[in-house]
Amino acid sequence: MKAFQYVRANTAKSALEALVKDPSAQFIAGGTNLVDLMKRGVTAPDKLIDISRLPLNRIEKEATGVRIGAMALNSQVADDKLILDKWPLLAQALNAGASAQLRNKATVGGNMLQRTRCGYFYDTEMPCNKRQPGTGCGAKEGYNRMHAIFGTSEHCIAVHPSDMCVALVALDATVVVQGPKGERTIPFTEFHRLPGDRPEKDNTLEKDELIVAVTLPDSPYTQHAHYLKVRDRASYAFALVSVAAALELEGKTIKSARLAMGGVAHKPWRLQEVEKALVGKTVSEATFQQAAQQAMAGARAYEYNAFKLKLAPNTIVEALKMAAGLTA
Repeated sequence: MKAFQYVRANTAKSALEALVKDPSAQFIAGGTNLVDLMKRGVTAPDKLIDISRLPLNRIEKEATGVRIGAMALNSQVADDKLILDKWPLLAQALNAGASAQLRNKATVGGNMLQRTRCGYFYDTEMPCNKRQPGTGCGAKEGYNRMHAIFGTSEHCIAVHPSDMCVALVALDATVVVQGPKGERTIPFTEFHRLPGDRPEKDNTLEKDELIVAVTLPDSPYTQHAHYLKVRDRASYAFALVSVAAALELEGKTIKSARLAMGGVAHKPWRLQEVEKALVGKTVSEATFQQAAQQAMAGARAYEYNAFKLKLAPNTIVEALKMAAGLTA
């Protein structure tokens, strides 16, 4: 690992000032992803600015929703009574991520900023446009079992690894960031990017900005919500396919729906057209099968991940059935 300087910030203002002074610096909070990247030589900052002690870890009820501080731990959010009661989908997704040890260290802001777990990104001997633009994408013709089936480009087919973010995009979250010009908000659907011709840029956060909070609007999805994660083993494994499903029901009729997928794209994959199509439909397996087929429009598989073309719609159906109470 390359030698680096280390400084600790006590306020968001001092953290941003330190970052502006040294463009090569990076923030570190829990470090559950950044330290791995540094060990492998994928990233090599000259300075780390420790923001773990910033007073940004509160979970606060607001007039129209909840504000979750960027330094709140994943385990803290998952166990919070307000979140469990009002936004259970988020708690489920958080508990599906990583391991208990990592959830006790990882922060909300860090979870949002974690990099892809693509093996070609982590292997500095292999070509990767995300790690080193212009070198090519080793995964396209390589072992691409974990890779994307939506929103890919010729430059990158990696997937975003977060479970938490799949729930947040489904629940219409907003990201609050602070920079030299003050605070601004970013809809969660616009925070992460598809690779396009700039796969090295994961999100729309500016270099001189800091995530300070995530907000969620009040939600009707307190009873009929389920996060389903299909993976190779029950713990500490990234999703092959995951689905965040939430339904607002009037009897057996769907009044509104929220649906998003993980493990299938470079960003959490929100299925807004499918959500609209579900409104007014009757809860049934046939309805959910139709929704799943609509969700797969535009999907494209590679040599080793063609199984996702069947796994993804099956996971959508099962998640919707579990959210609706059709499956225990």
